[in-house]
Amino acid sequence: MTGSSNAPAQSSADLTSLQAARSAVAALASAGVRDVVLAPGSRSAPLAYALAEAELQGRMRVHVRIDERVAGFTALGLARGGRRPAAVVTTSGTAVGELMPAVMEAHHAGVPLVVLSADRPAELHGTGANQTTVQPGIFAHYPVTAADVAAGTDPAEAISAALARLGHGIPVGPVHVNLQFRDPLTPGETDPLFLESGSVPEALPASSAVPAEDRVPASHPPIPGVHRTVVVAGDGAGELAALFALRAGLPLLAEPSSNARFGPNAVGAYRLLLPELGPLIERVVVFGRPTLSRPVAALLARTDVEKALYLPRPVNWFTQGRRPETIISDIPGLFEFAGTGAPGWLEQWRTASEAALNTLNNLLEQQPRLTGLHVADLVWDAADANLVLGSSNVIRDMDLVASPGWHPLDVYANRGLAGIDGTISTATGIALANGIPTRLLLGDLTFLHDAGALLLGDGEDEPDLQMIVLNDGGGGIFSVLEHGALGEDPRYTALVERFFGTPHRADLAGLCRGYGVRHQVASSADELEAALAEPVHGRSVLEVHTARETLRDLHQQVQSAVAAAVRG
Repeated sequence: MTGSSNAPAQSSADLTSLQAARSAVAALASAGVRDVVLAPGSRSAPLAYALAEAELQGRMRVHVRIDERVAGFTALGLARGGRRPAAVVTTSGTAVGELMPAVMEAHHAGVPLVVLSADRPAELHGTGANQTTVQPGIFAHYPVTAADVAAGTDPAEAISAALARLGHGIPVGPVHVNLQFRDPLTPGETDPLFLESGSVPEALPASSAVPAEDRVPASHPPIPGVHRTVVVAGDGAGELAALFALRAGLPLLAEPSSNARFGPNAVGAYRLLLPELGPLIERVVVFGRPTLSRPVAALLARTDVEKALYLPRPVNWFTQGRRPETIISDIPGLFEFAGTGAPGWLEQWRTASEAALNTLNNLLEQQPRLTGLHVADLVWDAADANLVLGSSNVIRDMDLVASPGWHPLDVYANRGLAGIDGTISTATGIALANGIPTRLLLGDLTFLHDAGALLLGDGEDEPDLQMIVLNDGGGGIFSVLEHGALGEDPRYTALVERFFGTPHRADLAGLCRGYGVRHQVASSADELEAALAEPVHGRSVLEVHTARETLRDLHQQVQSAVAAAVRG
């Protein structure tokens, strides 16, 4: 599958660069790729021409981005939203390196991101030729499979073989195909482009059906044991976790991006309850990848609790033997491990959750101004289509207040590595994947980190994407961690504020004007609720100002009040 790194000089039988590019695009289409994000460049020009051909003939959708990092995360969002592989194309040199964050996220999140990097031919490697570096292996161990295709060689077999491997005994994740191209890089008289309109592009599937191996059987053997078991649903767990908890009669502790936070067994305030009820837990069944809260991490680290991880297929996010859970790949085996809830076990969690949520709501009503918890609550209730959550505080706020009585169509978050980079780009790709209106809730630093994603070239498809920016003028997440406690010491206050709070006075409205994106400010709950009631059409930014200096105290109040309410 890997082409020679010392390719012979071009012969008359070699493919031209455009012919090789056409074959590459055809192989992508045959493998189910319908969306390609192209970052412009010279060495990748043959792929650009071949993609233009394919788009006009209705075989492919092409999205152009000038920033390779934005391109990578946009493709990642397209793959996640479309539930099929999506590709990103770059030219040679530093452009390839810009994709590393997206490739890392795709690896840890199990997203089929296809990287096509254009490269100089082998005879130019090591000669000091412009924009020439060692590209094969540049992403280290992150791709699940990779190929280096020599110039003049048909890349179809390498691409088809690489994509065919996904899900067949190896984890789903990124694929890297390095394509060497020789001059000429443009169409010639003997190799013209065929730019003729064709059929309408095939519609992308919107189904979120549970894979056959993930369905709870219609009937199953009697559950043999009675245990104080809880079901933990981490990122990407899916509706199976909710169905399993319902069938077994167990409390469900589901993160927002698990897409399992619904149904009568879902405990909305679980994170606040773990300090009180956690010591009673005997067994834990894990779906997906829990990454969000320290109380859950502490639960999974306990040696006195038996733990099982449902893993029907290989994944990238941990190394075999490095997790404490027993790996179970079949649902009957999972039922046998979990047993059924002890008498009164589920009701105990429900009663405690009701008390916790009532206390939380009463506390929020007493706040003199909007907080992140208010915003998260309103956004969750308003999200009648797709919802994307940024990292740091906003997803944790959502984890506290998101009601299991309502669930958006799909909830997404980059939890593979839980970084803030590429969040707007990812949400853009998700919104473009199926044309479904999408809301993105993110913090101000997350917004500023990926502001380049606001740039759309003339003629590019505009997603229906509303970005709700929780602006507290810096990095609020650190104030609720141990750094916030240290910052209360006068000796460290200035240090913690500068290096962790990272205060700023960026003008988000001016930034949006520069990029041609609509902007408005919501200063009250009523204004925010009214803005969220409007249909999501095109791109817009809804900015909500909150106070970072009161954040730590608010969260301490919440935890103390809930603990008192649960203890009765």
